[in-house]
Amino acid sequence: MKAIYKSAEGERLVRERYQAFLKCWPVPNEQVHVPTQQGSTFAVISGPNGAPPLVLFHGGAFNSAMWMGDVPALARWFRVYCIDLIGEPGLSAPARPSLGSDAYAVWLDEVLRNLSIDHASIVGISLGGWLALDYAIRRPERVEKLAVLCPGGIGRQKVGIVFLTLFSRMFGAWGKRRLVEHVLGPAPANRPPAVKSFFDFFALIHRHFRPRMVKLPVFSGRDVLIDSAQTKRRLEQHAPKAQVVYLPETGHFITGQMARVLEFLWPAAARVPNARSPSAIL
Repeated sequence: MKAIYKSAEGERLVRERYQAFLKCWPVPNEQVHVPTQQGSTFAVISGPNGAPPLVLFHGGAFNSAMWMGDVPALARWFRVYCIDLIGEPGLSAPARPSLGSDAYAVWLDEVLRNLSIDHASIVGISLGGWLALDYAIRRPERVEKLAVLCPGGIGRQKVGIVFLTLFSRMFGAWGKRRLVEHVLGPAPANRPPAVKSFFDFFALIHRHFRPRMVKLPVFSGRDVLIDSAQTKRRLEQHAPKAQVVYLPETGHFITGQMARVLEFLWPAAARVPNARSPSAIL
């Protein structure tokens, strides 16, 4: 199995930065490692015991730190489980079984069983959105509600970003910075410290991590990774009861939508004053 990091030192730097973020988790939480056949899986658990379970899957080439800005609102109403996906730069095992098999559904069966979750609502973004869809298709009886942001597996996966990545390496730090902005969207002119920390962390991961270079299996804007317009068309055609929100001027990194997601997951919660905290990642 090919290492998911370019060097042991790079892995150390990414893990240390991530652990520093975890120490600043915005609400009381429990951080656990659960065993699976694919190796240990890391999860951050927030929210009251006995509340409805909500499972969050982050995007590819990142980890559960991306949910830190959203957890305060979600944890008021749900028992929130932020899962580090295997094979990504979090604290879970580096295993990358075939995406075309049922291996990820079997892995999630083990994770949920070890967390004592029989069924849950799921939110996923990008690769995490593909994983959420894959699990909902294979295990529909275990999924209460499903919300996905710019998910893979429905619209066409764009390949131009691969060539842009290779081209950007010719221009050193400047090229890497422009690549990050191309994927995440332009950085604000006067970035708050939290937003700067997020961009810096993403850049650190990009320097040291080997992202998946495979196409996501397809289930029978301006996003540079996923053709979101085609995603919209296919959902409207094949899942007419789905609620589809299309943001044509938004890049692959979608922010500011958690209030809308919360309203979908639990309409009564969204109507409570001050229930919606600002959805800024980190």
